[in-house]
Amino acid sequence: MKKNQLLAKWLNNDLSEDELAAFEASPDFEKYQKIKNYTDLLVVDDLNEDMMLATILKQKKVTPKVVPLYRKRYFQVAALLVLALGITLTFKLATNKTETADFGKQTSFTLPDNSEVVLNSGSEIGYKNWNWDNNRHLDLQGEAYFRVAKGKRFEVQTKLGKVAVLGTQFNVKTRKNRFDVVCYEGRVQVNYANKQIVLTHGQGVSFENGKQLKLDVAVSKPEWIDHNISFYKENIRTILDEVERQYNITIELNAKDTTSLFTGKLPAQNLDTALQIISTTYDLKVEKVSKNKIIIDEK
Repeated sequence: MKKNQLLAKWLNNDLSEDELAAFEASPDFEKYQKIKNYTDLLVVDDLNEDMMLATILKQKKVTPKVVPLYRKRYFQVAALLVLALGITLTFKLATNKTETADFGKQTSFTLPDNSEVVLNSGSEIGYKNWNWDNNRHLDLQGEAYFRVAKGKRFEVQTKLGKVAVLGTQFNVKTRKNRFDVVCYEGRVQVNYANKQIVLTHGQGVSFENGKQLKLDVAVSKPEWIDHNISFYKENIRTILDEVERQYNITIELNAKDTTSLFTGKLPAQNLDTALQIISTTYDLKVEKVSKNKIIIDEK
């Protein structure tokens, strides 16, 4: 049986038990049921039957136009499909949009105002695609680099602080209790706790456990864009967490000293070299247990 005929019989409650069971098991049944439920909620005002009858009797009698039953069913199906398309489009426009970058990967995408965003490994960003001009707000978990379209403005909210921007290039990073913001072009306004700081070209700021650090910026864009992991006064556990994200691996650390701070770079596409730098810096021993698991012990 053709789909439009099947839908028409279903709308008229003409399906046999076997036909109804097969239709309810189809992948599209839930969609059609939702649409039918929406149409069932439509109501019209009560009619004044006496007034309607009087009006009809006054009108000139004409020969009624007969519409075949199969054509009425086709019209019902067509209206049903149009309604489905409208509801689907409305849902898509009204729902939040989420972009993610899995461990070991980066993701690039464009916002509705043509601003460009690059997500670092293990990061996620959400925003409302609908009515963007009146709701320029993004929620970030992890790290992202923004190239804001000229003259455009929006806010980036993280669990630790907020960044307001206007026509600029900047990087935002949140990891546990650390919040880093670097401005590569233009200006950004950083809000952290009760502090408000304006950064301009070549300036950066970091907050960790409420303590503020000034970041020195000597590059024109984040180094992770070119597959290098950059650290500034960070402990070994934080460093290994970032290595896990970039390489999609698990690292078990067995060391007493985890407070010594490291400033420098690690490659994001050569795990052996990255591990060698870490082991040499902290005087540790690295053992590969499997393809995706590393154990680091004291020597």
